[in-house]
Amino acid sequence: MNKVDLKRILKKVEKPARYLGNEINSVHKDTSNKDLIRYAHCFPDLYEVGMSHLGSHILYDVINKDEDVFCERVYSPAVDMENMMRERNIPMFALESREAITNFDFVTFTLQYELSYTNLLNILDLANIPLLREERKLEDPFILVGGPCAYNVEPLADFVDIAILGEGEEVNLEVIKAYKEWKKNKTTREDFLLKIASIEGVYIPSFYDVEYNEDGTIKSVVPNTEGVPANPHKRIIKNMEEVSYPEKLIVPFIDTVHNRIVLELFRGCTRGCRFCQAGMIYRPIREKSVDRLKEILENLVKNTGYDEISLSSLSTSDYSQLEELTDYLVNEYTPRNIGISLPSLRLDNFSMEIAEKIQQVRKSGLTFAPEAGTQRLRDVINKGVSEDDLSNATRKAFEMGWNSVKLYFMIGLPTETYDDLDGIAKLAYDVIDTYRDVNGGKLRRTFGVTVSTSTFVPKPFTPFQWHGQDTTEEVVEKQRHLVKKLKNRDIKYNYHDSKTSLMEAVIARGDRRLGKVIYDAFKLGAKFDGWSEYFNLDIWKEAMAKNELEIEFYANRERDYEEVFPWDHIDVGVTKKFLIRENEKATKETVTPDCRHKCNACGINAHNIGRGMC
Repeated sequence: MNKVDLKRILKKVEKPARYLGNEINSVHKDTSNKDLIRYAHCFPDLYEVGMSHLGSHILYDVINKDEDVFCERVYSPAVDMENMMRERNIPMFALESREAITNFDFVTFTLQYELSYTNLLNILDLANIPLLREERKLEDPFILVGGPCAYNVEPLADFVDIAILGEGEEVNLEVIKAYKEWKKNKTTREDFLLKIASIEGVYIPSFYDVEYNEDGTIKSVVPNTEGVPANPHKRIIKNMEEVSYPEKLIVPFIDTVHNRIVLELFRGCTRGCRFCQAGMIYRPIREKSVDRLKEILENLVKNTGYDEISLSSLSTSDYSQLEELTDYLVNEYTPRNIGISLPSLRLDNFSMEIAEKIQQVRKSGLTFAPEAGTQRLRDVINKGVSEDDLSNATRKAFEMGWNSVKLYFMIGLPTETYDDLDGIAKLAYDVIDTYRDVNGGKLRRTFGVTVSTSTFVPKPFTPFQWHGQDTTEEVVEKQRHLVKKLKNRDIKYNYHDSKTSLMEAVIARGDRRLGKVIYDAFKLGAKFDGWSEYFNLDIWKEAMAKNELEIEFYANRERDYEEVFPWDHIDVGVTKKFLIRENEKATKETVTPDCRHKCNACGINAHNIGRGMC
């Protein structure tokens, strides 16, 4: 393969370092070796976003440890770069080798967000790879996807060959091993797909047929090929002590969204928030020991030169050895001027003393996520925190010298009323009152409360998957209500674009008929749909209408328990019976206790996926 020549265009585009490669700790292999398996790991967004994704770094490291495989990175080119590439017939290339990905063995995508799907098609189009699965020939790459959105890959079934369900470290290597064997004879694409279909964590959409009822709902999803599982189930890493973790992270030349060391403490979550997909699909919880974390961290500090460490997990403050770990971090890294950053904190269990200790190097604002404005609605969503928790946490923070707090909420949650919205405003004003109380009635110039709201999106495999999303008009009206209620010079209110949330809901709960919609939207110019400055709802409405589908059917419609979902044949270990039970408890405003305190029979502990791990 020939290298792409970028000399003439890099001076003409914004942030040329996005396309250079050759960063510290990037991997380079001899591409003249014809036996080398070429694996393009694509993140369908800008370099700055993709380089901040921990899962991509982990897979890059794991796959490149195999000497027979070269895993390279691909990111969506910004619009100015894409225009240059199309004008000059420059194909989509991988950063490390700067060679076109057109003839790679695998072109893979991590799917973190439904509104990145048009970017996936754009990357394939730039690479001159046929977009439609059925049009690819023997010499074309296999298109593989993974990540949380891959649990309902049905809207992409026309384009994707392979979906990875669950954690990818082991299953990707098993797929590659099977490919090495198949490549010796290279019979048909179907032969290879059948060969890997029985690997735990692999789902081949083309091996399943979907039937629809007259009302447009799903009648059934059943295998059409002998030997494939009726219910493909997710793959999990059972031993977090031994799982591979990068000792070197690639250090970018430019600022990225998260430009720091990311230390993963554990996987899974035991809280059971009813809106949260990650809390359901990543079960069971599995921790790393402090000793293992120390080992990982020392290597990362030595090999990157970063001066900040971020503690990462779904609910970091639930790590059972957090106090021991933070004491170590403070004693070991504060004298070296390396700071520790905290994610959003749970209000009910995080020690402000720990926060104070680990922010000695640089004190940033504190972020809390009450999610809802009233106790009633927090019980509905099973958040498990109270107003007293917020009051106590903010009081301690202000007593220790913090001057700013961020509060995250969700609007449009099931059973929400305007009283719940007023509760959001009340909590914000209570924070101001608490600050005054701590500081002798005064507000310092540095004081501020930031309130952020996102719009509830019903997601697969959650107790709220049966609920409809608020219409765009309802969401906008609620946002306007909060703008009025939060009009105060000490409060900053941020809210998420309701139109993007609408299409996120459509695609998240979509079936295979949406493939044509995504294709048509892409052909009409849709790309970077997750960015409000690029998103155009009219394009999506046109694509839906062209295919005689309705946004309301997917996004705003309530479902009943008998309806078959497009993803019902996928087994994530958490049973539908449990999700129904949790939804029923939500209507009764009943809280389910943390799994660490009582087993709630979600199914994961009785299932072969995670038996005996809770």
